[in-house]
Amino acid sequence: MHVLFVCTGNVCRSVIAERLTRAIAAEHGLDDLTAESAGTRALVGFGVEPLAAQTITGLGGCAENFKARRLKPELVERADLVLAMTEQIRDDIAGLVPDAAGKIFTLLEAYRIAKVSGARTIAEIDRARNDLTLVGRENIADPVGLSAEKYCEVGDRIAEALVPLLVALHIHEGQGSDDRGRPRLVVLPGGRSETPTSTASPRIGRHA
Repeated sequence: MHVLFVCTGNVCRSVIAERLTRAIAAEHGLDDLTAESAGTRALVGFGVEPLAAQTITGLGGCAENFKARRLKPELVERADLVLAMTEQIRDDIAGLVPDAAGKIFTLLEAYRIAKVSGARTIAEIDRARNDLTLVGRENIADPVGLSAEKYCEVGDRIAEALVPLLVALHIHEGQGSDDRGRPRLVVLPGGRSETPTSTASPRIGRHA
């Protein structure tokens, strides 16, 4: 599964989500779980915003070797799932690539639908979307210009939604071992995700 994360500048929220996804994939040997990110008004060529980089490190990811880039249709087309940080960005992406609307959600929207409906595929989340419309906003606000504490809050909010969503979508078969013999992530009540203690990393997806 290839996931595209999109925010505005592509130096903070979308990068946090991308690098957290990569860390989860590396930690658990999920070779077919990949991620990239882009921005609707990207600061093209810029690296990760310093406080966002600290947040990524605190969540167990790596913020190095990154350059912001602008969202292009081909990035959307090659993704299996597109997760935006706000409803406006989601709608902008759908306007850019209308045929991809069924795989474009906000992160919080996809997480909520999967949790409430029990959906375990992108198609199931899309089908359940109209029946589970939320009155309110499902946005993750941009912390640029705010305190380090606000960055941590944003990082934690991303992780709290992203980790169980990835688990639900990528390993919906349930418990067992992957093709390398490693224990799978499993979904626990309340949306938490764990592996047996012998293989779990306490840092991935939990702000240090």
